[in-house]
Amino acid sequence: MPPELEGDPYGIDWMPVTHYSRLCMAVIDVPEPDHDGELAFWRGAIGQPMKRIEAHPEYHGARLHGQQAWLLIQRLGDGPARIHLDFHTDDLDAEVARLEALGAQRIERHSNWWIMKDPAGLLFCIVLDPPGELTEANAQRWD
Repeated sequence: MPPELEGDPYGIDWMPVTHYSRLCMAVIDVPEPDHDGELAFWRGAIGQPMKRIEAHPEYHGARLHGQQAWLLIQRLGDGPARIHLDFHTDDLDAEVARLEALGAQRIERHSNWWIMKDPAGLLFCIVLDPPGELTEANAQRWD
């Protein structure tokens, strides 16, 4: 049960919300000085162009061949190079609560995503997808 619902004065048991999620992206976070070399390497490694994402110019990405997964290269302002994973969901609050119940911790909220930390301290993100994007055919249903 999420902490904010513990001791509910109305005696209503909290029930998880049915929602979908899937592991969707591997994101390689790279400091500015290493960005261009890293981008060239991963373009060659996956054999596909990695296009700049206009809405978020710090990202270049490509859908992996024959899959619904993506590889992104993110230019960092500072910090060490690292890789993090992105889960996509149709219910941000429900997915955050589900993963917290498994031991994840909230780090930072953005408009439509959360940065979180797994039990070992590794960062990952949970990103809200548009309604209808995730279905039985491409995501895990959580009841």
